[in-house]
Formats: sequence, structure tokens, C-alpha cells
Amino acid sequence: MRAMDRALASAFLAVLSMAMAGSAAAQNSDVTATVIATGLNGPRGLKFGPDGNLYVAEAGTGGPNTTIGMCTQVPSPIGPYHGGPTARISMIRPDGTRTTVVDGLPSAQSSLPTKDTIGVADMAFMDGDLYALVAGGGCSHGNPDMPASVIKVDRKTETWRLIADLSQFVMTHPAAVIDPEDFEPDETFYSMIAVHGKLYVVGPNHGQVIEVARDGKIRQVIDLSATQGHIVPTAIVFHDGILQVGNLNTFPIMPGSSKIFDISLGGKILDTIPGFTTILGLAYRYDQFYHHGSLYVLELSTAPGNPTPGTGKVVRLRRSGSIQDAVTGLTLPTAMTFGPDGNLYISNFGAATTAPGTGEIVQVRFAPFE
Repeated sequence: MRAMDRALASAFLAVLSMAMAGSAAAQNSDVTATVIATGLNGPRGLKFGPDGNLYVAEAGTGGPNTTIGMCTQVPSPIGPYHGGPTARISMIRPDGTRTTVVDGLPSAQSSLPTKDTIGVADMAFMDGDLYALVAGGGCSHGNPDMPASVIKVDRKTETWRLIADLSQFVMTHPAAVIDPEDFEPDETFYSMIAVHGKLYVVGPNHGQVIEVARDGKIRQVIDLSATQGHIVPTAIVFHDGILQVGNLNTFPIMPGSSKIFDISLGGKILDTIPGFTTILGLAYRYDQFYHHGSLYVLELSTAPGNPTPGTGKVVRLRRSGSIQDAVTGLTLPTAMTFGPDGNLYISNFGAATTAPGTGEIVQVRFAPFE
């Protein structure tokens, strides 16, 4: 996602000053937003576990490892990456206490001034077991001993084992459209969900949606680049029997240029919903009385041009088809999920490593459905 990294670099100083000053909880008249956890290193995907606690994927801070001369590197100015075992998964208890579930996972830091990182990108629970999407692995990310992958985490022993080698899959199953100046040999995997006993993973740089079975068998569901070009798909959710995938798009930002694609499990695009901006998250909120469900969409930054601190949003797709602001004032948010309590949880200050430990989780309480 080279275009994203370039744009984030231009926002670095503004984000850094805001992080040093502390962040205000995003708030509209009909919501109450509170920062419930701080001190995180590039918080990304969020999932609630069967124990009722919130699990956070953290990108980490990279490391000193370089693989120049060992394998194909990511083009400058993004590359070369510097890798190290600094990514982790954290658990946040209801009182805000953070504990480490597993650490020492691959993290990769870019050569940009922002020192953007990728590490653990997302997680999913399946039959009570925790699976994690490791985006920071791979030789091109400075971590030759561990590929970009799906791993299974044992929460009791704080250990993990490899389930699927995603680096190998994308190298042997190349996407139809690759931008040579924006190429990540090991991908920059971003989102993962569990559906009917299988995991579905989104690769933004190559544009592929990939299915991973429990035994590690990998299947491409769809290569969006084949029909859509380099649109940077990022977010995925499953609803009413179909996959819905949202895209970030390339930079500079053009408000309203991102879409949500309805995709069958067989890999066909069934419909599109336009009118969004820089999508990084999708989640459904269900009405306890009518169960109709409303789709909420996380937008990284909504101002035209480059990412702008304070312009991140969560918007709601209404049943009428209109798009309504739900949460505003976020700064480089990267993921969200609804909790069993009905509240929305957002990874904020997540897309750029302004300084170690500046990431936070925001809890949003909404007014009842209209």
C-alpha cells in the first residue's frame, strides 16, 4: 500500500503533535466516547473472545533486521523494511487492564519518516480457538524465518503454531494487476474473519480475498484486481450469506470514491455500494428488537488529499441507503468491532507509529436505534 504510506508520511508531524498532547474522545451529540486503553503499539484488528475480553492485534515497532541481498525488497521509499519480533496480541479486560496473550511475533518497519509498521493485523475466534493474521512476516519485511501467515494461538501456554503460509501462496498465485512501484512480495494482509469453520483474509496490495481452512489449505476466493484494478481492498464482514469487502483506494484521497463489494463465497461480485471514503473497517450493529442490523463503516480520513488528523469517521449505512455520520474526530483509526455489550470499540492512532505506545482503544456508546 505504497500510496497509503506516502500519504501517511505527510501527516506524520501533525499526528505526532496530537499524540503528544493527548487525544480527545471522538464525540457527537448522540454518542458517548471514552478512551479505555492506551499504550498500544499500532493497534489494528479487534475481536471479543468467548471470555468476554477484548483482544487487540498490534503491529509492533519493527526491529534491526535487514534482508537486503537475500530476497526481493519492497521498492523505496517504503522499503527496505526492518524487521524484528516486536508484534503482539493483547487482551483488554473490562476495567481497561492490558495483558499480553502472545508476543515475539514478526513486525516490520518501513523506511519512511513515519516508520509505519505491520505486524499482527487481525484475529478471529473459531470454536473458542484464537487465530491470528501475521502481516509482518516474510523475507521482504525483514523477517525471513517467519512468513506472512495465519497462526493458531494457545492462550493458556502463550504459544502459537503455523496454520497457513500466505507468503508462499501469493508468490505462487500472483494477482492479475500489480503496480511495480507499489509491490509487496509478501503482501500486507489486513483483515480476517471466521465463517462456517473457515477463515477469510483480505490482501490489500495484491487485491485478493483468500480462504484458509483449519488444515491450512488455501483457496483464492476472488482476485479483485482482475476487474477493479489496484483498489486496495482492506475490510471484510459476512452478512446474510455473502462476504462484504470495503476498499481503501489509492491516494490522494477523493471523498466518496471507496466502495463496498458484495461477494459470494464462490467468488462472484453481486453488487456494490458506493459513496464511502478510505474504508478500513466494517461491522454490523443489530437491533435487539428487530434484528435488522445496520452496517457501520470505519473511514481512515475523510478530507481530500492526504490523511488528516481528526477527520477519521465511523459512518452508518441507513436502510434508506443514505450514509450518516456516527462517530467523528478520530485520528488514523484502523479497525473496529461491536462488543457483546452493544458498544463499538475502535483502534485509534493506529495507522502510523507516531511514537511507541501512542495507540489507544476508544469505546463508543450509542443512543438507541431510531
